[in-house]
Amino acid sequence: MTKPTVAIVGRPNVGKSTVFNRIIGERMAIVEDVPGVTRDRIYGTTEWLNREFHLIDTGGIDLGDQPLLEEMRQQAELAIDEAEAILFIVNGREGLTGADEEVARILFRSKKPVVIGVNKLDNPDMASMMYEFYSLGIGDPVAISGSHGIGFGDLLDEMVKHLPDEKEDDYEPETIRLSAIGRPNVGKSSLVNAILGEERVIVSDIPGTTRDAVDTPFSREDQNYVLIDTAGMRKRGKVYENTEKYSVMRAMKAMERSDIVLVVIDGEQGIIEQDKKVAGYAHDAGRGIVIVVNKWDAVEKDDRTMKEFTDKIRQEFQFLSYAPIIFLSAKTGSRVRHLLPKVQQVAENHEMRVPTHVLNEVISDAVAMNPAPSDKGRKLRVNYITQVASAPPTFTVFMNDPELFHFSYERFLENRLREAFSFEGTPLRLLARKKRD
Repeated sequence: MTKPTVAIVGRPNVGKSTVFNRIIGERMAIVEDVPGVTRDRIYGTTEWLNREFHLIDTGGIDLGDQPLLEEMRQQAELAIDEAEAILFIVNGREGLTGADEEVARILFRSKKPVVIGVNKLDNPDMASMMYEFYSLGIGDPVAISGSHGIGFGDLLDEMVKHLPDEKEDDYEPETIRLSAIGRPNVGKSSLVNAILGEERVIVSDIPGTTRDAVDTPFSREDQNYVLIDTAGMRKRGKVYENTEKYSVMRAMKAMERSDIVLVVIDGEQGIIEQDKKVAGYAHDAGRGIVIVVNKWDAVEKDDRTMKEFTDKIRQEFQFLSYAPIIFLSAKTGSRVRHLLPKVQQVAENHEMRVPTHVLNEVISDAVAMNPAPSDKGRKLRVNYITQVASAPPTFTVFMNDPELFHFSYERFLENRLREAFSFEGTPLRLLARKKRD
C-alpha cells in the first residue's frame, strides 16, 4: 500500500523546516542508540485524522551553487514530481514577494492541489497579514506559526482534504515484493537484469540513467516474486542525478511497497555515508533486508578479502547485524544464483509467528540467566511476552515499569529471541507495556 506524499515548498527563510518538524513531531522515525545509524530529516511520515502521509522538506535539498530563483524553481519541480499535494509556505511578516509569486506560478501550472501556510504569524493580531496572499489565486491561505504551533490543526485539516486514497497493488499475498536500493551507480539495474536473466532495464555506467520504475512479476521454483526497480522514476534533468537526497526519497517509496529490500553496495568503491543512510531507512521501515555487495568481480582479492569486507560491513552497519550478506557480480552473473534462495528464507523469517508459550519459555530462561540490573533501587520485572504482529515480527513485553526497560536490556532480549528462532534478515520490534494488576 502506497501512502500519498506532501511536499513543503517556498523561498528561503520562510520556516519550511520548522513547519516540517512541527508536523512530523514525535512521529519521526525512531532514532536508535546504535552506532552507524544515520538520519536525514528531510523526509518523514506522519498522520492526521487517521490519514497517513509522507512529508518532504524541499528546503533540505542542496542543489549546489545556483542562482537563488533557479534553485527554488528546481526544488519546486522536484516536489511537484514527487508529491500528490503541495504545502506552500510563505512569510506573513514580510508579505508577498516576487519570489513567492514565481513559486506560485510553478505550482499553479502543476495542476496539483496546493495549500498556503502563512507562517510567522505568532499572535491573533497578526492574522490580517495573510490576506494579501489571496492574490496568488491558489486557495484560501491559513495563518500559522511554526515556532509556536499555532494554526496547524486548520492547516492539516485543509491538507488531508486533498490527499488521494492509499493505493493497493493487485499481487497475491504469497508474492514476495522485492526492491533493490542504494546510491546511484552501484549496479541496481544490472542486478535486476541478472535476477531476471534478461535485459529488462537500461544499464549504463552513467549514474542515474534509469528513467522509469519497473514492476516485473516472475517466478522461481514455484515462488512468485515482483521485482521493483527503484533506480529512478520520472527523472527529468541533471538536478535529479546530482541530488542524492532525492534518490533516498525515491527509495523510501519503493521500500513502502516491498517485503524484502536488497541494500546494494559497490564492492569496488566500498562503503560511503550514503549507503548507511539508505540502509537506515530500510531498517526503520521494518522490511526484511539482504545486503548485496555488487561488482565483486572487479575487486582484487585474496583468501582474506571477503572476510575483511564482511567485518567492515558489520562495523559500519551495526544496526543491520541481523542482515545476511551476499557477494556477487551482476555483470558476470557470478553468485547471483544464491540471492533468491536467501531472499525467500528472509521472507519466511519476516512473516514468522511464534506461539506465546514458546516465547515465554525463551524469555523466562533469558531473564533467569541474566536478570535486569537495578536502577536507583528499582528493579525491572519482565512478566511475559506475546507476538502481536509479523512483517516484521513484533512482540509486546509486559513488565512492572516500562521506564526501567533500558535499551541495552531490550537488545539482550532481542538477541535471545534471535538465538532461539531463525530471524535472519528481519528486524524485530519489542514494545514495552506495563502489566495491569
